[in-house]
Amino acid sequence: MSPQSVFCKRLREAREAAGLSQKNLGIAAGIDRFVASTRVNRYEKGAHEPDSGTAGRLAAVLNVPLAYFYAEDDLLARAIVAFAGASKLQQKKWAEAILAARPQAKAARTRTRKSPSRT
Repeated sequence: MSPQSVFCKRLREAREAAGLSQKNLGIAAGIDRFVASTRVNRYEKGAHEPDSGTAGRLAAVLNVPLAYFYAEDDLLARAIVAFAGASKLQQKKWAEAILAARPQAKAARTRTRKSPSRT
């Protein structure tokens, strides 16, 4: 799936989950009310791609992180939203747990324990 088609899919999902029409989303994101519906429709269909500022405003209105729009994997997209909605303390705990579980981190810890100590 191309990055643009991922954006289209995520935008539509978030808009529908928020219960907003294309027009109301566009207006809330600062798009002129006379073209708001058409512009959001074109973003969702992939006919046009919003600039980063517009994408950021759409994300803010939909209460999702900008990264959500670009996550190709559905599980990762849900995790991004969950992470952003958590407290800073919970985010830190989750990040530490994820980083500790990475295979590279485990291998590095094993190498460190096995290496001879220097005196």
